[in-house]
Order: sequence, then C-alpha cells, then structure tokens
Amino acid sequence: MPLTLTPLVPPAGGPLTIDLDGIVPDRVRHLDLLAIARLAISADGRPCPLGDLFTVAGRATDGRIECHGDFSRVQRIGSGMGAGRIDVSGSVGRHAAAAMTGGTLTIGGHAGDWLAAEMTGGEVHVAGDTGDHAAAALPGSDRGMRGGMVLIGGAAGCLAGARMRRGILAIAGDCGPAAAFEMRAGTVLVGGRVGSRPALGMRRGSLIALAAAPDLPPGFTRGARWMPPFLPLLLRRLERAGWHAERSLQERRPRGPLQQWHGDRLSGTSGSGTSGSGAQGSGGRGEVWTVAHPGHG
Repeated sequence: MPLTLTPLVPPAGGPLTIDLDGIVPDRVRHLDLLAIARLAISADGRPCPLGDLFTVAGRATDGRIECHGDFSRVQRIGSGMGAGRIDVSGSVGRHAAAAMTGGTLTIGGHAGDWLAAEMTGGEVHVAGDTGDHAAAALPGSDRGMRGGMVLIGGAAGCLAGARMRRGILAIAGDCGPAAAFEMRAGTVLVGGRVGSRPALGMRRGSLIALAAAPDLPPGFTRGARWMPPFLPLLLRRLERAGWHAERSLQERRPRGPLQQWHGDRLSGTSGSGTSGSGAQGSGGRGEVWTVAHPGHG
C-alpha cells in the first residue's frame, strides 16, 4: 500500500503556493506516519509540518507516493527524487521533478513551468500540457536536462529543452518558441507544430519535428533527405515507456523521409553533424529533422 497525500484545505481557502521539496519516496520510506506528518514543508514561504496541510495515510515502505486532490498550487513535487514512484492524479505547479536523479513521476493533468529542470535521471510522464522551460536550465545555469526521459502528452510552452545536455524530451502536441535553445546534446521530439526560433544557438543534439517544418534560424544548412535509422528505434523506446497512449504522436508518425538540417553555424560549431539521436552528445553540429518544406533552400 503506498503513502497517500490528500490536501486538507480547499484551494480557495488555502495558501497560494505549497512547496513539497524533499517529500520523495527515497526519503520517507523508512519513516512512520507520525514522523512523515512532522516533516517540514513551506506554505507561502513560511515553514510548517506536512500534516498541517495534508492528510497522510498508508505506508511508504514500498517506495510509492500517491497524491490525490488538487495539487495545482503545489510546487516541487518529485524535486530531487532519486528512486521510487510518485503518482499525481491531477495537475501540479512549478518545478515538478526539478533536479530529479531517478525514479518515476506521473502527472495525470497539467504541469507548470520548469518541469524536470536540470533533471539527470528517471522518467516523467505528463498526460496534459506543461508550461515554459520544460527540461531546461534554471536561470543563470548553462546546464539543462542531463539524463532521463520526459514524456508530455499535450503541448509545451517556450524554451523547452533549453541548454539541454543529455536525455529525451518528447512532446506529443505543439511546442512554443525557442525549443532546444542553445542545446548541447540530447533529443527533443515534437509531434505537433514547433514555435518560432527553434534550435537557436544549438551546438549538438537533435530536434525532431514530426508535423509541419518549423522556420529555422539562418545558421542552419540543408543536409540529406532520408529516414534516419535511429528514429524508429527511438519511437519504439517511447512506446515501451508508455507513449503508445499518446494518440497525437501516433497519428503524426513520419511516412516518408525527413529533411536533415545542420547547425547552428552562428554558434561557432563545425563538423558534418551528429550521429544517432544525440542522446549521448557525440560529435559535430546539432541536427534538426523536419518534414519536407520547399520554403527552405
């Protein structure tokens, strides 16, 4: 039986924000319920015990936490998690899975800004949309996501995968401006439309656009038109991770060759492109893969 957390106060009468940083399975699994209820969290920036704001029930010994009720004002769910599993039935606030190193976080609704920021391992599954800066670097940092897998069932905001170093970010819906900004390695895959200025300053890694081709920055040059062998392998990996439930991506699977683009030359890179999905950050320039777009020459 997992540990369950349920908000005690209706959102209209509760604090504006609650910070659950540190309430993760690998920290609480050896504690009894009384000790867990006494763990310090913060509400509107003021410290308080977990049990003042949440009903704490079940057991944490199996490494699982379930969150029931409205968690849309709750920040940092799964932040720093290294093992175990957290399942949230609805939506969550900002910084979910930030700096996560292992384990699995599933979100049944939407997620706020900074989802999986600077994550280094584990898996994050979001059924709905997410805000800005998914899998990106925090302000002042040059290192975004550095490992693991983030699967978003809906749309994502701007700067998704910004300064990403390693790992996979898959977005089934549309994506906002500046996706893969200053990307250094890893893979960003978008099943819907990609916003303006994608891959600006990219040096390595891969951005894959499966719907309409985005308007790339001028620092990109046309490469070959072919079906890269890593793409079917990547899609099968996503399916094994549960991506088969995301219908929008299934409908937009490429039926023919993709156009390869090398760049960004304005970032000072050189070479003939990367090999594979870019998840390990090997070699040369970054790559963007798009459907055929006669407007680019």
